[in-house]
Amino acid sequence: MPRSKGWLLLGLPALLLIVTATLVAQPAEEDAATPAVQARRASRLAALDAPGRAAFAKRMAAWDALSPLERLQQRGAYADWRALDPATRQRLQQAAATLATLPPAQQQAMAARFAALDAAEQAGWRLGPDVGADYARLYPLLAFMPEAERQPMRQVLQQMSAPQRADLAVLTQRTPPQERDALRQGLIATTSASRAQWLHEQLSR
Repeated sequence: MPRSKGWLLLGLPALLLIVTATLVAQPAEEDAATPAVQARRASRLAALDAPGRAAFAKRMAAWDALSPLERLQQRGAYADWRALDPATRQRLQQAAATLATLPPAQQQAMAARFAALDAAEQAGWRLGPDVGADYARLYPLLAFMPEAERQPMRQVLQQMSAPQRADLAVLTQRTPPQERDALRQGLIATTSASRAQWLHEQLSR
């Protein structure tokens, strides 16, 4: 399957869920239990026109109706969305507009195809369409990494070109499991300017 088609068919439903999550979680990242939160919501509502207040109130109602687990998932999706660079967010919003023009049956088929993926691969798509397309091959390197390395590793992967991620995938498969922590830490320590050379040196060993 061509790379561009692959992320459209598999990753787009996941990324559109992130787009949708921003509509729910953005105005209601906090639960409405405390007077302070309620006051902030009232202030936001007062600053909007009538259509804006109606839309905001609808999103708040949707947020309040979620279970604690669903709220946690929405917050995670919103955090993933905010971690994407502006160009990628714009790209996804444009793709979302395109997807909305497809027949409902086709949209449902795409969503079902994504739902059939395992949880790890679904999570990989939330890193963006480019990293998502490579995530399955990189998973052995990324699984079980310490929390402190997650954000730096996300940034490195998003900075890398597709050929660099392909090289990293080959290197990941060549590296014994007990040495992958060191490989990941070495990669995080590289700069954008030195990364291609670092990958070449690792592959040449």
